[in-house]
Amino acid sequence: MFDKRKAIAITEGALRDLGVSSAAVRLPIGTLSSGQRQGVAVARALYFGARILILDEPTSALGVKQVERVLGYVRRAKEAGIGVILVTHNVQHAYSIGDTFVVLFRGRSVGTFDKANLNEMQLTKMMAGII
Repeated sequence: MFDKRKAIAITEGALRDLGVSSAAVRLPIGTLSSGQRQGVAVARALYFGARILILDEPTSALGVKQVERVLGYVRRAKEAGIGVILVTHNVQHAYSIGDTFVVLFRGRSVGTFDKANLNEMQLTKMMAGII
């Protein structure tokens, strides 16, 4: 039998671990902001034991505050030992999260690079096809 109180308690705990407002638990998902929905998606993946998150442009069409919130969720997942594949056109977001980068230009791989051997400007130039 479904125990609604237990489900709410588990959900609140999972969201709290990521810093998502527990008020979101009682609201229909469609009424949440895009940033809150991203947080719920990450929390759900972590709760069900995901070992890797594949995020395709998770910050597109978000406001500045929502972007920082979503990147915070991703950082917390990474710190919890979850592998993260982040697909983005935003160099700053990629560089703030990533340890290793697979750079594509016009659909072709430019290469795979460790953060220790690549600065943000080099990454930008590779993504733009300048290097």
